[in-house]
Amino acid sequence: MRILIVRNNSNSKAVDASLLLATYLATQGADYTLVDSSDLSCRGDHEGLNAALADGVEMAVVLGGDGTILRTARQIGTSGVPILGVNFGRLGFLANTSDEGVVAVVAAALAGDVVAEQRTNLRIDVVCEGERDRWGDDGDLMLDGPDEGGRPDGAPSASGFPCGSDARTFFALNELAVTRGAHGRIIDFGLSISGAHIADMRGDGLVVATATGSTAYALSAGGPLVSPGFAGLVAVPLAPHTLHSRAIVTASNDVVEMDLSHNADTREATLFVDGELLEFERPVRRVYVRRGDTPTVLLRYQREGFYEHAARVFF
Repeated sequence: MRILIVRNNSNSKAVDASLLLATYLATQGADYTLVDSSDLSCRGDHEGLNAALADGVEMAVVLGGDGTILRTARQIGTSGVPILGVNFGRLGFLANTSDEGVVAVVAAALAGDVVAEQRTNLRIDVVCEGERDRWGDDGDLMLDGPDEGGRPDGAPSASGFPCGSDARTFFALNELAVTRGAHGRIIDFGLSISGAHIADMRGDGLVVATATGSTAYALSAGGPLVSPGFAGLVAVPLAPHTLHSRAIVTASNDVVEMDLSHNADTREATLFVDGELLEFERPVRRVYVRRGDTPTVLLRYQREGFYEHAARVFF
């Protein structure tokens, strides 16, 4: 069995746990690849991770907090490799507790004594100024895109989608956040869902989250708590300049569209995917967000229920 170990190398407890886990796996005759979370930037080459995935990783063990799991999920992307998180961070909504030690948690996973949760993720398609909008300009929303595999220009990366300065399709487990840029000026945008125009807005931006991400930025912006098993999306305007704005919970097959084509250049918009900045050489014109085709699999060990956890953390 081949296992990928991702550790938060800025957390001394996670580093110690990774050394203990490596020793344990060696005694069990399991192969492993160790990767530091700092190497999982969207702009990195990920040679070690790509090689491990190509060799057929059967499970990823993540030693850190929810942020480390999000970075790992982005790199694993649509491969379907299950993720076993062991919490060395704060909230730990996505990770398992480390109270019993990392070896006990991993041993339970190797024995099959865990529950696999299917988590909805996001596919995000971005169209910049001067580019043809294959989804909007031709009249129909082409969910599968122009190329094989449903991806616009660019070859897939380890995450299943292209990742880099020329990439236009991105993966997220938590959310996409479109916010005002360095100038600090509010932005103008239109919000539509599956071709139905909802409103033209002016404000700080928009968060589109999965059920998993409903406890993150979307929650802080006034969105609802959503059970992790829900397959739809949550669209939450950020500080809109209106008295008539509400979060919208969509169906599983809906597409959320954000139109920035009428936003002035001086009101630049900035995009973040699971907290990481996306950089483009031209202003963003439109953004399309829908449910990803392949869910992310999280392994849960002696899990606390979602509502119990939410009650303890938030109430």
